Amino acid sequence: MLSLTNVHRDVPARNGRFHILKGVSFQAQAGEVTALLGPNGAGKTTTLSIAQGIDKASAGTVRLLGVDPYRAGADLRSQVGVMLQDGGLPMAVTGERLLQHLQRLYRQPADIDALMDRLDIHDFKDRQIRRLSGGQRQRLGMAAALVGRPRVVFLDEPSAGLDPVSRRIVFELIEELKAVGVCIILTTHLLEDAQRLADHVVLIRDGRVEASGSVQELTATGLRPPFTFRVAEELTVEQRQDFPPHLNLSRDDLQTESLTWCVSGIEGPADLHALTAWMVRHDIMPMDMGLNSKSLEDVFWELTAHDHA
Repeated sequence: MLSLTNVHRDVPARNGRFHILKGVSFQAQAGEVTALLGPNGAGKTTTLSIAQGIDKASAGTVRLLGVDPYRAGADLRSQVGVMLQDGGLPMAVTGERLLQHLQRLYRQPADIDALMDRLDIHDFKDRQIRRLSGGQRQRLGMAAALVGRPRVVFLDEPSAGLDPVSRRIVFELIEELKAVGVCIILTTHLLEDAQRLADHVVLIRDGRVEASGSVQELTATGLRPPFTFRVAEELTVEQRQDFPPHLNLSRDDLQTESLTWCVSGIEGPADLHALTAWMVRHDIMPMDMGLNSKSLEDVFWELTAHDHA
């Protein structure tokens, strides 16, 4: 449905050219969610703009439904839906008027009453868009992107600003779109959402694809996640100094109040034995302990660690 091959984008700068994209390549398939992730300034927005045909690549090949989106006309546009995080919606009209207007632009549009029902828009359909909350605008923007029954949908931060009930509605709708073969490309800063929704993940850093694959493939690679244990009392200096030297003990910065500790370097049963032997020596009974599976957030921080150093 979407293919980018060695795509570059550069713009004039004071000292020559500034390279935004430096050879981005990936594909997005029908009936799948492809999540585009990366830190701010990585090139995600430029990649999406080029994929949608809003911007032009300086080099490389882009194919959206088999054609170059930058040169394509109404035939392609009618098969592609776009939801922008920053709106792109006319502020003075009501939500229902906007959807009615968009409906008239397509030969075989979706039923907008059904769309408003599905995204729980009826309660604010008669309100001007400028008076809607951020979450309400997100749902309306998604409805606008789906009016034309698109084969490909670009969703920019689809769950941003949504309450838990609205997030569930949006997630369920995305699953329904997948089931009927729609290709969905989304960006999100909420890595938990990407882990839940994505079939394929593309992580962009500094204008390049740093890693790509399924969530399972990405979370199965790299370093093992640290083993964690939680104790009722603070560890003493003596206990910490006697810790097995081939393992690393560190405080979990996110769980300081619950006295949770991280142990890295555990590769097998012998390492677990060394850890439990240390606990026996010092009469330490953990409140809980475990080696949890790696999350997409763990992968993201591993790959972008030196960006935050």
